Amino acid sequence: MLQHFKTALITTLFSLLASTVSAAETLKLEQLADNAYAIVGELGNRSVENLANNATFGFVVTDAGVVLIDPGGVYQGAGALQAVIRTVTDKPVTHVINTGGQDHRWMGNDYFKQQGAAIIASARAVEDQKTRARDQFSRLASLMGSEAIEATRPVHADKTFDTELKLKVGDTVFEIRHAGQAHTPGDSFVWLPQEKIMYTGDIVYTERMLSIRDYSSSKNWIESFRAMAAYEPEVVVPGHGAPTSLDKARADTYDYLVFLRESIAEFMDNGGDISEIGRIDQSRFDYLANYEDLAGRNAQRVYSELEWE
Repeated sequence: MLQHFKTALITTLFSLLASTVSAAETLKLEQLADNAYAIVGELGNRSVENLANNATFGFVVTDAGVVLIDPGGVYQGAGALQAVIRTVTDKPVTHVINTGGQDHRWMGNDYFKQQGAAIIASARAVEDQKTRARDQFSRLASLMGSEAIEATRPVHADKTFDTELKLKVGDTVFEIRHAGQAHTPGDSFVWLPQEKIMYTGDIVYTERMLSIRDYSSSKNWIESFRAMAAYEPEVVVPGHGAPTSLDKARADTYDYLVFLRESIAEFMDNGGDISEIGRIDQSRFDYLANYEDLAGRNAQRVYSELEWE
């Protein structure tokens, strides 16, 4: 009996390790400055192969440890991110910043918390995480299977803030700001003033079409983007897509949101009904991945928002 248990345990551990290594291979490391990096995940949906790391993450190596921006979508996904970090430094992850309420922005917290990291998030992000945790676990299980999420536990921030938090780790300064509801209610951006690098979380999508959901606010999203852009970053690390310029971030996110709201407002003023929303021509943005799946749904959601504004 004992031998059978040991064999099963070893098999499980090797399976977890293999999954973590495989998921790490789906991630692309990009160096942005001497101490700052992006980890770019896939543009598609969550899967067993990517362990819910279908997003872009970041980390900064300081003289006092590593600060990670977003910990991955599940426990094993967090391990995959750490495997990438280990290719750069052996320093421990001392701080984890959650930029929002999506699973890949916080579900990996427990992995790093067990290693002693402090978790930071806006108060609204934590509220959103708690509100949607059950739904997120259900969706992850349906997309990836129960085995892929069985080690994941909901762990929330040790330190929260309402609108702004200044953090200094070693000699590196971080400014974290929640400027309002965007893709999720508690979205924040992380500014590195010394490096002029902006980690935006889900305030910016590039290369793939953004998703407007019932917990999003297209109106406030535009304002959050403007607040982020006012810092005039030299490098923008989006929540989805590769590191880029502010102009590219504006074209793929801000311009799309403004276009959609203006087009649908005009459509409604002319008596258009939501059942006819497909008449709005969004082909200007059909170069973005997932366009076919998201364009119509985004239009419906903005129509519903505008009805109540």
